[in-house]
Amino acid sequence: MAQPGDMLDDEDYPAYTMGRAAEIIGCSQDFLRRLGDAKLIDPQRSSGGHRRYSRYQLRLASRAREMCDQGTDLASACRIIILEDQLEEALRRNERYQQG
Repeated sequence: MAQPGDMLDDEDYPAYTMGRAAEIIGCSQDFLRRLGDAKLIDPQRSSGGHRRYSRYQLRLASRAREMCDQGTDLASACRIIILEDQLEEALRRNERYQQG
């Protein structure tokens, strides 16, 4: 069984409410909703139906906010981040393949 400390160390654990996530990132809750609509992040839902965000999702949202602040439109920022994430995963897999 997972211990509470294990969950807090897990970057995929949905520990943050929408309000707290928006506060951490420095954006509006609507911005987080739009990131979900754009399929950049897909927050889990609490038993009451509230969105919950992980640290990994907060990093993606923060990157999107930075890009939008620099003038990139939201759809383009999301697509770039998704492609960067896919490239990073492909490079990790390639490295494991070459080692194994």
